[in-house]
Amino acid sequence: MTTLDGEHIRMVEAVLFAAEEPLDATSIAERLPQDVEVGAVLEAVRAKYEQAGFHLVKLDKKYAFRSAPDLAHVLQKHVVQQRRLSKAALETLAIIAYHQPVTRAEIEDIRGVSVSKGTLDVLLESEWVRMRGRRRVPGRPVTYGTSQEFLDHFGLESLKDLPGLDELKAAGLLDDRLPPGFSVPDPDPDNDPEEDPLDADDEFLDPLEMDLPDAEQPSDEDLTA
Repeated sequence: MTTLDGEHIRMVEAVLFAAEEPLDATSIAERLPQDVEVGAVLEAVRAKYEQAGFHLVKLDKKYAFRSAPDLAHVLQKHVVQQRRLSKAALETLAIIAYHQPVTRAEIEDIRGVSVSKGTLDVLLESEWVRMRGRRRVPGRPVTYGTSQEFLDHFGLESLKDLPGLDELKAAGLLDDRLPPGFSVPDPDPDNDPEEDPLDADDEFLDPLEMDLPDAEQPSDEDLTA
């Protein structure tokens, strides 16, 4: 059994403390001497702080230090409260989380009502939702999915940790009297074969405009009126 170098553990601790965002194993390895078993060092760091006031957590495929969940009450006064999401925003966020990648039209089909630009704006500004790509259908609508920040905020290692149907019922979030055949889908975080990456120019467009077919894109006159 290989003995871990304490200096390597200290290096990883320093890198994670200084990082402005969660880091994947490759990014961490780039800051260490060659031939260091990054996975083993990360596991040693995780075990070292298992009973401490903060833990090493894995978010998707990235690592970060986070306060121990059982000490949340101690930090409550220092937490900046996020703007409360409306019922429409919560429903839209849930649909995106469980059905991603999903287009605005698909969200509206599931909800049964239209999705306003304001609702998507709030979710995009919160950075819990991101624009993933464009569906390979006429009009090439934008697809939406959840972000790294979404996993971080809700303490999820991956989308597979989202609560299932039984857990949602137990939490009182779903009525026991559900329609026959009702189910909660398993989200697919992988690339959709029917999805193209966003173009470089897409980041400068308004999200609502990006969902319009090319023939319905606003003209220059509309934009300057």
